[in-house]
Amino acid sequence: MTVNYEGLALVLNCGSSSVKYQVVDTTQDEPLASGLVERVTQHTEAIREIIASLSEPDSGVDLSKLTVVGHRVVQGGAEFSAPTIVDDEVEKKIAVLATLAPLHNPANLAGITAARAAFPELPHVVIFDTAFHSTLPEAAYTYAIDRRVAQEHGVRRYGFHGTSHSYVSRETAALMDRDPADLSMIVLHLGNGASATAVQGGHSVDTSMGLTPLEGLVMGTRSGDIDPAVSLHLARTAGMTIDEVDALLNRQSGMLGMTGYSDMRDVWKAADEGSREAQLGLEVYCRRIRGYVGQYFAQMGALDAITFTAGVGENDDLVRLHSLQGLEALGIVIDPERNAGRKKTATLISTDDSPVQIWVVPTNEEREIALQSIAAVS
Repeated sequence: MTVNYEGLALVLNCGSSSVKYQVVDTTQDEPLASGLVERVTQHTEAIREIIASLSEPDSGVDLSKLTVVGHRVVQGGAEFSAPTIVDDEVEKKIAVLATLAPLHNPANLAGITAARAAFPELPHVVIFDTAFHSTLPEAAYTYAIDRRVAQEHGVRRYGFHGTSHSYVSRETAALMDRDPADLSMIVLHLGNGASATAVQGGHSVDTSMGLTPLEGLVMGTRSGDIDPAVSLHLARTAGMTIDEVDALLNRQSGMLGMTGYSDMRDVWKAADEGSREAQLGLEVYCRRIRGYVGQYFAQMGALDAITFTAGVGENDDLVRLHSLQGLEALGIVIDPERNAGRKKTATLISTDDSPVQIWVVPTNEEREIALQSIAAVS
């Protein structure tokens, strides 16, 4: 069966205080319109503001030609493993899954409810951040805790940034003129949030984020991997509450906690000026990435490509360089000249004789949501 990926989609990414949107014509490379509504108190009002903006004569958008409304939802749990057409029952299940993503799913759901009321005649499709990782083998998603506790409370690895990893892995295969089914690759989504995913045969087989987006790589304000007993230690010795430990690990750690800066440009500036804290923070950041590359290479038993994407991955040549230096024995050889500078378009940055190709591929999560949403209703 041929899947239709052509159409016009309104893509909504609804947060607790903002709504990002794009209108994507999948036959064109660039979105027809995009924007951000901030200081959102009611998602119904935010959707009305978006419709008003897109209804302006100079918007370049004909809302009557919309094919579908695509929504990003962070947590789909074990329940949702594919793009899903929204109905009342799906909304109820997303609400239940809010226990696994209390900061994200309620806002995502509020946007869906408001958009369905505003566009009742259109199909609405949910794309879950976790869905791409539904192919993880059982041994990759299982935590070594009491299985009854894990099953009762949904404790397992879910993974996130799925739309980005899906889009970038497919684009990398196309750039290599290879069938995704024949490739083993690692995608490094490095932004304020960061994750690594092992993609083999076009499917996610391991990923660094876990039950929540806290696990894995060092991030702008999140610690990434840490001994779970740190939380217990701080509760016992510092008298910290669960909420205080949560705030520490999610909002006061990572690069911010180590260096005082969450923006990598500020960290590099401080390091260049002699800050030992910044220099150490960068060493920790790149060391963690390098460790995951080695781990996933070992798990897959082969590696054809590594791809950097997202804000840091696309724009920070020093992070790319330092993250892969020293891996030449594994066939990973970066070309410093090709790597230099920010990359606004897909760029090969490995040497010609590197057995593993290294790419920078700008991510486009909105386009991926549009493509999957249109395919789901075709």
